[in-house]
Amino acid sequence: MDLKSGYPFWAIRNGLMHAYPQVRQALRCDVLVVGGGISGALVADELSRHGHDVAVVEQRDIGWGSTAASTALLQYEIDTPLQQLARRYGEEQAVLAYQACADAIPALQKVAARLRGTDFEKHRSLYYASRRRDMAALMDEFELRRRHGLAVHWLDAGRIQEQYGFSAPGAILSDLAASVDPYRMTYQLLAALERRGGQVFDRTGITSLEPSARQVRARTGHGITITCKHLVMATGYASQAWLRQRVARNRSSYAFVTDPLPAARLGELQATMLWETARPYLYLRSTADHRLLAGGEDDAVDIPARRDARVDRKARKLADKVGALFPHLPLVPTFAWAGTFAETSDGLPFFGAHPQWGPRVQFAMAYGGNGITYSMIGAGLIRAAIERRGHPLAKLFSFQRLAGAAPGQGDDRHGSSRIC
Repeated sequence: MDLKSGYPFWAIRNGLMHAYPQVRQALRCDVLVVGGGISGALVADELSRHGHDVAVVEQRDIGWGSTAASTALLQYEIDTPLQQLARRYGEEQAVLAYQACADAIPALQKVAARLRGTDFEKHRSLYYASRRRDMAALMDEFELRRRHGLAVHWLDAGRIQEQYGFSAPGAILSDLAASVDPYRMTYQLLAALERRGGQVFDRTGITSLEPSARQVRARTGHGITITCKHLVMATGYASQAWLRQRVARNRSSYAFVTDPLPAARLGELQATMLWETARPYLYLRSTADHRLLAGGEDDAVDIPARRDARVDRKARKLADKVGALFPHLPLVPTFAWAGTFAETSDGLPFFGAHPQWGPRVQFAMAYGGNGITYSMIGAGLIRAAIERRGHPLAKLFSFQRLAGAAPGQGDDRHGSSRIC
């Protein structure tokens, strides 16, 4: 699957950081992680650091799929508002999901502290009302989050104008958010995996699986067999090809990044990422080298050639929207790109085994706008499953919640996500 278009900033900035070998002969391991993006890297890191013999295989170069296109906004805020999630699954479960995402951000900070040059930076997150009619729901969202101990503040129109320099009727300011270079983090995690004795292979596709009661046999495109006790399918949006059941819908999101801007021009945008209540929504964040990264303009296009043709036009539309908010900023898209992401009906990911494949095949589907924070949660969840331990999110993030509902049904969201 061709997962990106244009010139993704992270791949251009970092280049091809390291070439790994292909699988040339049969091998054995405790856990085979299929997928060498940020999700697979976080899962492999978690398992390896806790004593599992791990091998990672990637069909492209490492990090060259959706990870290279990620805008890497690390937020606890799920695309589905807390109040909507509570109506669907109950307040206790909804808060559990939000709190897990909040806990994932400092956990990712600890991971970044072990690595070099990942550009992890703490931010705040400003979720603003695009229109006055969005205010009532936004204020209800604020009150529910505050009641459950999430660090949020209400900003009225005057405070938004004074502090951020643009016009909006109201906003929720969250203290907890961050950003990272996901491409570099992926390579650094896998380098650390190798130093612990793990194995990493790229340009190695898996074409078939044969799970049994004691092991899984995976066959590569060159007919080589990898035998493992457990297999983790972390191939991002391509993971759906391994399931007969459709669990998400693919969409495309678009992004651009500017040249470095003077810090004085960026102002509070240096430390605060923005997103809005409209769907599809506009989102903004700065990078470590003071560029402004903007994304949005999502659509249902899932044909790479059509998505490719839209990149420049979508980038111009995004620049116009940002320019309407911040007319003083020079918003020339230096690099523009698009990425495919998968969207579930409730905005939640899927982690765990699927009945089609049995308990020895685990899926890591960190779908939606919280892809990286979900992957951090999922790494621990999958380790718990492999080690036969319970996990508080095992049921909510499992395929069990699909029982009786087709993807896209019973959904009160409007379809929008960050490329994460």
